[in-house]
Amino acid sequence: METNTSSTNNINHSKQLAQQTVFSILFAISLSHFINDLLQAVIPAVYPILKDKFSLTFTEIGLITLTYQLTASILQPFIGFYTDRKPRPYSLAIAMAFTLIGLAAVSIASSFTNLLFAVSLIGIGSSIFHPEASRVAHLASGGKKGLAQSIFQLGGNAGSAVGPLLAALIVVPYGQFNIIWFCIIAVLGIVILSRIAKWYQEHLNLRALNKSTVTEETHHAFSKQKVIISLGILLVLIFSKYFYMASMTSYYTFYLIDKFHLSVQESQVYLFAFLGAVAAGTLFGGPLGDRFGRKYIIWISILGVAPFTLLLPYANLFWTSILSVLIGLIISSAFSAILVYATELVPGKVGLIAGLFFGLAFGMGGLGSAILGKLADTTSIEYVFKICSFLPLIGVLTGFLPNIEGRKKTQKS
Repeated sequence: METNTSSTNNINHSKQLAQQTVFSILFAISLSHFINDLLQAVIPAVYPILKDKFSLTFTEIGLITLTYQLTASILQPFIGFYTDRKPRPYSLAIAMAFTLIGLAAVSIASSFTNLLFAVSLIGIGSSIFHPEASRVAHLASGGKKGLAQSIFQLGGNAGSAVGPLLAALIVVPYGQFNIIWFCIIAVLGIVILSRIAKWYQEHLNLRALNKSTVTEETHHAFSKQKVIISLGILLVLIFSKYFYMASMTSYYTFYLIDKFHLSVQESQVYLFAFLGAVAAGTLFGGPLGDRFGRKYIIWISILGVAPFTLLLPYANLFWTSILSVLIGLIISSAFSAILVYATELVPGKVGLIAGLFFGLAFGMGGLGSAILGKLADTTSIEYVFKICSFLPLIGVLTGFLPNIEGRKKTQKS
């Protein structure tokens, strides 16, 4: 009798896990994303210091970003594909440990080569973190996938915004070695991710014990060719978004210093305002996509930002700050909608899709940074921003995406 009661309780618990939004886990994984991306944002934030200390060219600055972004991108789809089949909850804490070691290595790096090795460790940490963390957000969503992804993304974007500000306070005035203080935050991240991994493992154990657990997946009637074409369009849209974002995250401070003669610390405040707007805009993309349709949010987010990016290179300092905030708010709403749209195109492959799209996002950011750094060396930073201002026009391709919301069917297993 007790066995039957226990079994019934387990089944009910499993159903609750599948059907209810677990906000405590969503906020915890968002906090860990905040920590992960804060630590990663420290590196580009101290580029002006590294450039002066090691006499780096803009091309070499771009190579640092490329090295980090490639290690963060190439591995992600493979890790996502593997963990779709064999989830590894405690890999989340291992990912943060790689980031911790990489930060420590950056703080004591004595050459350009050492810097490249150190940032590659941080990139590996990111490549392990994002696919599994996205799966945690998906499992805790209770069907509100857009909301869950926005909460998750909000943490990452907020961390990217706070990272440069902390770097301006802790590192810029005192030097490269003070990056070591950020290792304390990495240790906190390991503790939080270990607790999340425990919930994740318990969730997996309950699902394994109760095969009758109700789960919901979105299915559609599109052909394989249509799915491949749609994924291709989404990947091109990711290219346009993150290639433009690379110009802002890697070179916006240099642009402000060069054009408006700001100090390094003053430029970091403007970068913080832009990245803060990115964090705020992220919160709205997912829920609005849940309500009005992800295709329309993608369209507005990417193509809708074009007028502001086209104006930015010709604005004075005041309007540059206003336009950069508007750009951050609008363009940031795209990623959550794109990622959830893609998981609905390929149901049951959250890790693979998250790895592919996060990987491409990092890859495009790194490639963009390297190419734009070379372009800045041969022309000027201002010219780079004029060229990049046209990238959001690629958003017209959104019109070719199918309206997946009208074709969805829910299946239970």
